[in-house]
Amino acid sequence: MLIAARPAPNAASDPVGDAQRHPPRPLDAFRQDRTYLGADHARNERRTWIVAGVCAVTLAAQLAGGRLFHSMALTASGLHMAAHVAVLATAAGAYWLARRLAGDRRFAFGAGKVGYLAGFANAVVLAVTAVTIALESIERLFQPEAVDYGSAIPLAIGGLAVTLVCVWLLRPAQAAEGRHDHDGDLNLSAAHLHLSADAIISVLTILGLLAGQRFGWSFADPLLGLAGAGLVAQFAYSLIRRTGAALLDVNPSTVLAEEIRKRLQAGATRVVDLHVWRLGPGHHAAIAVVADETPAPVETYRARLEGLAGLSHLTVEVRRA
Repeated sequence: MLIAARPAPNAASDPVGDAQRHPPRPLDAFRQDRTYLGADHARNERRTWIVAGVCAVTLAAQLAGGRLFHSMALTASGLHMAAHVAVLATAAGAYWLARRLAGDRRFAFGAGKVGYLAGFANAVVLAVTAVTIALESIERLFQPEAVDYGSAIPLAIGGLAVTLVCVWLLRPAQAAEGRHDHDGDLNLSAAHLHLSADAIISVLTILGLLAGQRFGWSFADPLLGLAGAGLVAQFAYSLIRRTGAALLDVNPSTVLAEEIRKRLQAGATRVVDLHVWRLGPGHHAAIAVVADETPAPVETYRARLEGLAGLSHLTVEVRRA
């Protein structure tokens, strides 16, 4: 027989606010309101909007500087920043949409995965950006242009300073507070990864400009732009794998799955089937089929999993061995 856990007796009138103002609720307390948003949802949304505005201003300055000073590396940095503006707007919009749809009963397990979808889309944008930078860099290697190094270098340094501030603003809350969340907010991770990649590209930009100014190496600027493209491509691949796995319900944590199996398999009880998947940042669901020679009430098996960090929803099926 299939026995699902009971919902919490009193659902909060403001499920999104409740999830963010209070500690995680007991197992299956989210079932009635379907709120599987991250504990830092409001903070991350607010900071993402702020950083999107900062990046939009920086984008305009970098593209203007690249055209004016004929710097491929500066133009590449601007193109990457343009992707950041789109990425950050998408990430912020995903936070807003997930919050707006948190109580929508059309979603069987809430809207916690909206951020994963945005993260996957942003990973694709990051991959396209890498290809664009690579093509532009290769073209500039074979068709070099004179670069105004004295004007381009200060602008590149200014862009790096802005990016580092944005990276700091978008650092995960658990990192800032010394917490550890192995599931994490992949929407925030995507935005943070974009900015981290941009910071690295900015460093390469400055190195390329300095090499051209001091040693006359005109090839250094586009060559380092090409190296930055390779690095961005690697970031994009990693992010596509992570977000794709979340969207396709790949087992998010073998450690959590084994802990569930270990706790359920007490005495003569055996776990004959187990499925674990993500519901949202910091929230996981599990379906377990257990077999026992003398089946106990379902509450007995549920009690073995109470207090397990990260497990927010549970369905247990009990069979006679």
